[in-house]
Amino acid sequence: MAEVVLKVNGLRVAYGGIQAVKGIDLEVRKGELVSLIGANGAGKTTTLKAITGLQPITDGSVEYAGRSITGRGAYELVRGGLCMVPEGRGVFTRMTIAENLQMGAYSRKDKSIDEDIERIYAIFPRLKERRDQLAGTMSGGEQQMLAMGRALMSRPQVLLLDEPSMGLSPIMVDKIFEVVGDISKQGVTILLVEQNAKRALGLADRGYVMDSGQITMTGPADELLHDPRVRAAYLGE
Repeated sequence: MAEVVLKVNGLRVAYGGIQAVKGIDLEVRKGELVSLIGANGAGKTTTLKAITGLQPITDGSVEYAGRSITGRGAYELVRGGLCMVPEGRGVFTRMTIAENLQMGAYSRKDKSIDEDIERIYAIFPRLKERRDQLAGTMSGGEQQMLAMGRALMSRPQVLLLDEPSMGLSPIMVDKIFEVVGDISKQGVTILLVEQNAKRALGLADRGYVMDSGQITMTGPADELLHDPRVRAAYLGE
């Protein structure tokens, strides 16, 4: 069995007096694609923000590659190979596509950055066509491509994806999930937060179901996908 590269123990996060995450345990093994699904407001995004140091935790711990990263800043984690594509993309709107990709490699000191940019262009040809366009003038789907490409420029070992299909057209959703699958096949470990439970579990090795700040179910993705409770709650069946 592969080593655990990301481990969350007893994680609690509160906004004022409201408990958003209520003592969850979660782990991701090297090379896995793990999906965290749940309804809007379940605590999924808060969990990712807590893992990456963007949201203070109330209690619990987070380990990456066998070491505690509890409270570490996101900029430190990127240097160590842990990178997140946030909900809402978060591209640099007044910078060009090419400049956004270059920013994704800000922590690198090697000489392969231009080569990796071309690799991103091969994955997302539309970005190459518009590389001199300001990111803020792009469609939502194009910005999602750019956000993912920018994250890949850091050469992550573990990639956290927060709702990558949100607000996209069906064609663009297909493209995004295709790319996520390809990234996984290349050996990048992925934790995918996604409301589209059917697509997320169809792609994943394992899954967690989150409800009201708690993990209510976990198991192989295929089993969760065919579980009557999951189908009733998240697939409308």
